Amino acid sequence: MLIWQADFYRRPLGDTTGQPLWELLICDPSRNFEYLAFCPQSQANSTWLTQQLQQATQTEKPDVIWVFRPQSLSLLEIAATALGIPVKPNRRTTTLKQCLQQRVEDYPKLAGYTNEPYKPIDLDKPPPVPIPENLWGDVWRFATLPAGEIVDAFSDRPIPFLEMPDFLHPIHLKLPSTVPVPGIVINGGRQSMQLARWLAENQPVSLHYIPGSLDGLILEAGLVDRWVLATFEDAEVSEAAKMFTERKQLTKGLHFLLVQPDDSGMTYSGFWLLRAE
Repeated sequence: MLIWQADFYRRPLGDTTGQPLWELLICDPSRNFEYLAFCPQSQANSTWLTQQLQQATQTEKPDVIWVFRPQSLSLLEIAATALGIPVKPNRRTTTLKQCLQQRVEDYPKLAGYTNEPYKPIDLDKPPPVPIPENLWGDVWRFATLPAGEIVDAFSDRPIPFLEMPDFLHPIHLKLPSTVPVPGIVINGGRQSMQLARWLAENQPVSLHYIPGSLDGLILEAGLVDRWVLATFEDAEVSEAAKMFTERKQLTKGLHFLLVQPDDSGMTYSGFWLLRAE
């Protein structure tokens, strides 16, 4: 599958009339392909983007375009749809983000540089909100799975919602097969499928323990969304949460989220391998 990563947003540049300049930057994960174009803010629309994508795809057409910036998403969706290219929101645009950070060094050399503060990959994130009450299951717990068993244990099971991207397989992260990968298991009971479906729609990215007067477990999802998965005051649970965080450091950030109806091990509703960017 040919994946392009794209960003379209204003940069710390202006044209001769003082209009902010917007930049379209496209690359593939290997950086064998890169495409760059500028336009004044007055032309920053889907029509201009469609024209640029037509030029960019003269040699090869991607199967999908990944976009990490919410402000870019709708314009790129409209422009790419006109060419029959699907656009998907995805935080994991590592190569593109590296390109954007490198471009910061180029802007001061260009005419129209505004010298304004500019952080190319920082996004405003809303405060975390609780997941809908009607989705919450019966019980949840911290758990671990041996790194060497994760892929085999879930890849061949008929799990309705399964997300195990190849680059997150423990073997590709060079993890020892015996290292315990930490995670969260939710017994959803009758809500199990509903919860798994909601999670799949919101695209889980990572889980984080946030200590405080009321400890919390935060789910990062989508492009910038944050959800309160659970809160707790129990000292034993807090210790388990600290261990969860420590174990993530030993697995290069790899962890998992498992949703199942119960502890029988007979059926699973959803399984996600997770890792912060």
